[in-house]
Amino acid sequence: MAKDTAEQPPKGSPEVTLTICTTCKREGVDPEATRPGTLLLQALRAADLPDGVSVRGVECLSACKRGCSMVLSGGTERWSYIYGDLDPDQHVEEILQGAAAYAATDDGLVPWRARPQVFRKQSIARIPPAPQPGDSPSEE
Repeated sequence: MAKDTAEQPPKGSPEVTLTICTTCKREGVDPEATRPGTLLLQALRAADLPDGVSVRGVECLSACKRGCSMVLSGGTERWSYIYGDLDPDQHVEEILQGAAAYAATDDGLVPWRARPQVFRKQSIARIPPAPQPGDSPSEE
């Protein structure tokens, strides 16, 4: 019987990274309390990350009006995504599900219905893979 690889990155695929804005805050949150972005980073670090997925924090993603925010990226062949309005108390499991589905692709394009709700509704931007040296620009 064939091994199920739906949760595993394709062979030779670069590692997937969740980059979390640690300075993000959300409306209605005590400005003196630990920032929700930091709480999201801590929750993801404490979670059982999918194979091939790592998490890191950065001080600002410039998505302040959409905090908590994060970037989902994975090498030069995959599309990258920026998500916002994330809640460390509600979205950790969906983020992990989405990261696993993303890691199982070669190009970062997860079918719409296979994406967790938070990835469908809270996307800020989708960024195409960077062109490789020697690639000619598209004439479209």
